[in-house]
Amino acid sequence: MQLEEIKETCPFCWSCIWLLVDPSFDQIYTEDCSVCCRPILVKTTISDNQITLTLAQEDDGF
Repeated sequence: MQLEEIKETCPFCWSCIWLLVDPSFDQIYTEDCSVCCRPILVKTTISDNQITLTLAQEDDGF
């Protein structure tokens, strides 16, 4: 398993953050922002070897 580092924007503080993503399967998980420490809901979708991330505030859900 090789993780990929992807740059995204925190939905709370709007800071740029780096997330480590497992590109082998779709998943939904919670990760704390490295800047403001608030919980971010992360959804990864893998399609045609392309990774799509959707970030949301944990209370909002998908």
